Amino acid sequence: MAVIIVLSCSIFSVVHAEDYIIGAVNTQRLLAESPQAETLRTQIEKEFAPRDRALLADQKKLKDFEDRLAKDAAIMSEAERQKLERDIITARRDLGRNQEEFREDLTFRRNEELAKIQKEIGEAITAVARENNLDLVLTEGSAVYVSTKVDITKLVIDYLKSGSQAAQ
Repeated sequence: MAVIIVLSCSIFSVVHAEDYIIGAVNTQRLLAESPQAETLRTQIEKEFAPRDRALLADQKKLKDFEDRLAKDAAIMSEAERQKLERDIITARRDLGRNQEEFREDLTFRRNEELAKIQKEIGEAITAVARENNLDLVLTEGSAVYVSTKVDITKLVIDYLKSGSQAAQ
């Protein structure tokens, strides 16, 4: 038993014998503030804008059908009313299907592009850590508390900005 205690004490003394330089990074902030993420948001917005406008037009068309039914149901013939009700049901179904397809496509594209950005952010974190002679870099999810003294998020954002300006 004494051997185990002595052995464990010697392990801890080895760990504490060296000074380690630790950094921490907020990946959510990097994804929010990096120029690459801003470019991604703009690009995806532009790519999906026509479909978004089409969905808004479909919503307006459905609302017009519903308003017309509510307003004119009493004066419509039975056949007209039934046709309008079928049109409303069809429009709702189509709109729901199109919205779901839009969400899936948007999520897929966003995740596809985020994977590229995350790789670039990971490389930037590594480069900043090496430039600053850090021994360990933690993310906000792996630490309970991070002091501003060890937060390198701003340095990584600046690195990413300088890299994106160099690429332009």
